[in-house]
Amino acid sequence: MAAPSSVTERERKYEIVAGTGVPRLVGVAGVETQDDPVEQILDASYYDTESFRLAGNGITLRRRVGGHDAGWHLKLPVSADERQEIQLPLGGDPNKVPGRLRRLVRAYTLGEKLVPIAHLRTDRFAHRLADGDGRTVATLTDDHVTGEAGGETARLDEWRELELELDPGTEPGRLDEFDRALADAGASASPWPSKLRRLIGDRVPEPPRAGKKPTAGDVVLASLREHYGRLRRADIGVRLDVDDSVHQLRVATRKLRSALRTFGSIVDKDATAPLAAELKWLGRQLAPARDTEVAEQRLRERLDDVPAELVLGPLRQYLTRHFAREAEEARTRTMAALTGKRYLNLLRALDAVLAEPALTKKARKPAKAGLRAPVRKAAKKLRRAEAAARGREGEELEKALHEVRKKAKRARYAADTAKPVYGKKLRKWRKNVKAVQSTLGEHQDTVVGREVLRHLTIAGHGEGQNTFTFGLLYARDAETAEKLRERFAGQWRRLGKGARPGWL
Repeated sequence: MAAPSSVTERERKYEIVAGTGVPRLVGVAGVETQDDPVEQILDASYYDTESFRLAGNGITLRRRVGGHDAGWHLKLPVSADERQEIQLPLGGDPNKVPGRLRRLVRAYTLGEKLVPIAHLRTDRFAHRLADGDGRTVATLTDDHVTGEAGGETARLDEWRELELELDPGTEPGRLDEFDRALADAGASASPWPSKLRRLIGDRVPEPPRAGKKPTAGDVVLASLREHYGRLRRADIGVRLDVDDSVHQLRVATRKLRSALRTFGSIVDKDATAPLAAELKWLGRQLAPARDTEVAEQRLRERLDDVPAELVLGPLRQYLTRHFAREAEEARTRTMAALTGKRYLNLLRALDAVLAEPALTKKARKPAKAGLRAPVRKAAKKLRRAEAAARGREGEELEKALHEVRKKAKRARYAADTAKPVYGKKLRKWRKNVKAVQSTLGEHQDTVVGREVLRHLTIAGHGEGQNTFTFGLLYARDAETAEKLRERFAGQWRRLGKGARPGWL
């Protein structure tokens, strides 16, 4: 089967009174011509788990016959008006979701079977909207829909709706211009994000919502749900080999683990300790892939700063060969983890924690009072780590500063969780902590970078490479590390009493 293709949709849907004509949009958003309608008959079968795990996360999976893009479509929400659509051509068993798509949504289905949940037939009348040069600006469709949903109680429904979809080359801001024109013509924004949700909306579980006066537990759970959502979205990106997706998956993993540990007095740490350990395992599986990306990018940037006369030998070609091997091995390790049973069990455990969290008595406290102690504790651990680094030298200092960086990161993550409660009061402290973390992150890059350069020098020498330039870069990294330590010392002094958030 062909590899999946991906497109980005930017569209809005509108309700329109039965019997009303299709609005004319000539003169709106650069439209000079509105073509006569082209009729299409679209027949689509929709798939989900029996508990609507995909629909509950705004995801649509369908097999559609008819139209210019017939095939399997997986639609992922990006924003209110934007969705990423992953497509596969028709083929194979029409009643079975292709394996590639099943694997892409594994983080959402958690291994549950995908079954037919609805069938939609759309009689579509599409009007192409073009500018003065004949280029397509958007497409306005007049859809007459008949829907049937299965389940314990079958449901039939019929409705009419307008859909305005921008051409990929059209400025996204033009949606608002079309929106105003359609409203003036009597159309109203649809309350439904998709045709499927209109048909089955009341069957899809609503996401939890915090009350007007959230508790500490409400805030922490909202943060955990956000990070879990980012993890699952990044999971799809990694499977599609999208740039930066490994980094995003790793960050989400770290934030989940950090939140569970930092707020263990709210979401019972004894109950979530095994989960935190599994998140640590996942982070380790992702580390080689991300570290390889960072090391290659940083080394190439450093090499670009070296005068041409000091770059001896075909070093860039050598780096390409070296990092290609490293990247292939790292991706194999990453994909082995993501396709394994251990990762699936981790996702199921995360899902269970969020569905039925083990909350402590402190979780019932008002958010401001309940979050104070965990954030203060994170700040205290940061101060202790900095104190432990004083007076150390060499490798011991490098390891100690790396610990300071990790504690700074955890303190910043704690601040991010509490930010909805404390707002501006937390902003300055968080900004100062992030500055410390960023500087020590650069410092750690020099530590790792020197180890990579040492390895490259040894391997390159064995292959007959001239490794003089690697030695030059090693010395520069050592000098950079010294400057970064000086910067950190200055930032810590400026942080001063700010490292003690007594205002909490």
